[in-house]
Amino acid sequence: MTRSTPQRARALATLALLAGATAIATAPLFVKLSETGPIATAFWRTALALPFLWAWEHHAQRGGHAARFAQDWRLLVAAGLFFAGDLAVWHWSIVLTSVATATLLSNLAPIFVTLAVWLLFARTPSALFLVGLVTAVGGVALLIGGDFRLGGRALLGDALGVATAMFYAAYQLTVNRLRARMATSTIMAWSVIFMALPLLALALATGETILPQTASGWLKLVGLAVIAQFAGQSLIAYAMADLPPTFSSVGLLLQPVMAALFAWVLLGETLGWMALAGGIVVLAGILVVHRAEFGRRAE
Repeated sequence: MTRSTPQRARALATLALLAGATAIATAPLFVKLSETGPIATAFWRTALALPFLWAWEHHAQRGGHAARFAQDWRLLVAAGLFFAGDLAVWHWSIVLTSVATATLLSNLAPIFVTLAVWLLFARTPSALFLVGLVTAVGGVALLIGGDFRLGGRALLGDALGVATAMFYAAYQLTVNRLRARMATSTIMAWSVIFMALPLLALALATGETILPQTASGWLKLVGLAVIAQFAGQSLIAYAMADLPPTFSSVGLLLQPVMAALFAWVLLGETLGWMALAGGIVVLAGILVVHRAEFGRRAE
């Protein structure tokens, strides 16, 4: 049975989703400045968020959480493993192909979410939704600019970029299902455990630098954990209770727009007219999808 979401709750969820996308947009900055290896950085992103998430979960407990955990532990494990796969595969793709290509391909998650919703739940996307989706993804391509390439020696990296999008799409769909049955704090506290462990194993297996060498290096990792993981992913998980997964996935395309803006302001990276146009196109696509999804649900 489909529950109609009150307009106020939907608006709050949309704001939370966009705020979460803005928060996770800081992640590339922290990764770029990290003193540890890329997968080790992903491990610390999750591990250092654990104390904050478990403090939140302890404060938020209102009974019944243990029973729900017993019922849904497989989904919690799946959410953690999907997100760990997303982070690890994305970092590998960056090494093997251009950063621009890896970023663009990793942001194809909305396409896979839409396909999954269509195939698994028989929910055919509307023409207006598809227009918005294509517009938003096209805006990301403009935002990335001329560094985009496919094929050649980077073919494996390109494939890993697509795999990144598939992992993140699976994570979004899993969290969306969990949010119908349990609190955000419970999902984040438990799933992050299953994110951190495989990431640590991968970092050790690949011989990466695990520990930062300076206090500043530790502060960057804590910032990544608190801003991108604790705040960003928690806001996104909260929003998914009141938003369809298709809109949530497209709405998260705000992340590369904000990442480019942060890199321009904080790191002095060039942001040309094509990137600015791409950002505007992404926002337009998100607005079209918002209208398509909520106009349809109101019928």
